Amino acid sequence: MPSFFAAIPPAPADGILKLSVLSKADANPSKVDLGVGAYRTDDGQPWVLPVVQEAERRLASEPSANHEYLAVGGLPALTSGAQKLIFGADSPALAEGRVYTIQTISGTGANMVGAVFLKQFKPQRDAAIYISRPTWGNHRSLFQTAGHEVREYRYCNYESLDLDIDGMLADLRAAPPSQVVVLHACAHNPTGIDPTEAQWEAIADVMAERGHLPFFDCAYQGFATGDVDRDAFAIRLFAARGFELLVAESFAKNMGLYGERTGCLHVVVANAEQLPAVSSQLNRVSRATISTASAYGAKIAGTVLQDPALYREWLDNMQTMSARIKAMRAALRSRLEALHTPGDWSHVTSQIGMFSFTGLSTTQVAALRDQYHLYMTDDGRISVAGLNSHNVDYVARAIDAVVRAPPPAL
Repeated sequence: MPSFFAAIPPAPADGILKLSVLSKADANPSKVDLGVGAYRTDDGQPWVLPVVQEAERRLASEPSANHEYLAVGGLPALTSGAQKLIFGADSPALAEGRVYTIQTISGTGANMVGAVFLKQFKPQRDAAIYISRPTWGNHRSLFQTAGHEVREYRYCNYESLDLDIDGMLADLRAAPPSQVVVLHACAHNPTGIDPTEAQWEAIADVMAERGHLPFFDCAYQGFATGDVDRDAFAIRLFAARGFELLVAESFAKNMGLYGERTGCLHVVVANAEQLPAVSSQLNRVSRATISTASAYGAKIAGTVLQDPALYREWLDNMQTMSARIKAMRAALRSRLEALHTPGDWSHVTSQIGMFSFTGLSTTQVAALRDQYHLYMTDDGRISVAGLNSHNVDYVARAIDAVVRAPPPAL
């Protein structure tokens, strides 16, 4: 009998997952993993936020605690708290009842629920999904898996390692009207390059001019700058200007709930009368894919978001994480400049958030891995959270060595 599966080709390897396997298999004591997208302490260890520990203690002592299914829409304590976090408690869109929020399997699940929903109901049936070049490694696969055509708009200036705002605006203006544009709300992954407030205004102008639908991916609110309001600037700007939009939100990074897979998808509609139909279709998509999202992480996040004292403590915890990452950026830059490493390293501190686009070539990245046991993605992106006071000197010296090395003979 012929096999149903004989003609299936192997999928291309996921670069991040492949890097993780290589790093874990390396037993060299000098190894530094700058690939993993998770916060680490100065001792290189995972950090359970103190506010999360307190929320867990409260949940454990709750007499009525159980493990029942959540409703398809998710835990109200999470979804309502997440709405206020993203849009602001005084948001007109919330006051007018124009926002629906559904709990998802972290940010990836939020992107996928939105992708499946848009495949059926996007503004133009043949509209493409536009992603930045570069973008998070899963964006293209995710939207293609949902059946969309995926195109790119320029984002990073690879020479100066800052925002190619002119190229971005030109590409968005040249796109056919009513396309779906994926935007990183803050701490752009993988570059760490964010638009200024004035540049966000210009992006919104072009998006409005062309009738594009914004789809924000927000994985780092409060984690990027330590200020939840500042990190939500772009989303609130677009909402205030009357855009309909989607927001995929993750609590993996800013609450350290990586394995709990806690997130939300928010949809803002033009008028409240549209919300029942939109919410019913989103619930249908979720029901058909995951049925309901998981409860434990939602209960932790919901507890933190709804309790004023815990919420304030959470803001302090995020300041701790954000400040350490900023300090590591400054430390790496200062050491490279002290070594007189060829090149301009100011981008290390001008970029923001967990990731930094170093500008290192694939050849240099390979040399760092093979000769110095230093792991980063092939495009030169590092997780700044992987740096600490114990390894930053070693990392700087390794980078200096490969930058100075003569190119391989052809």
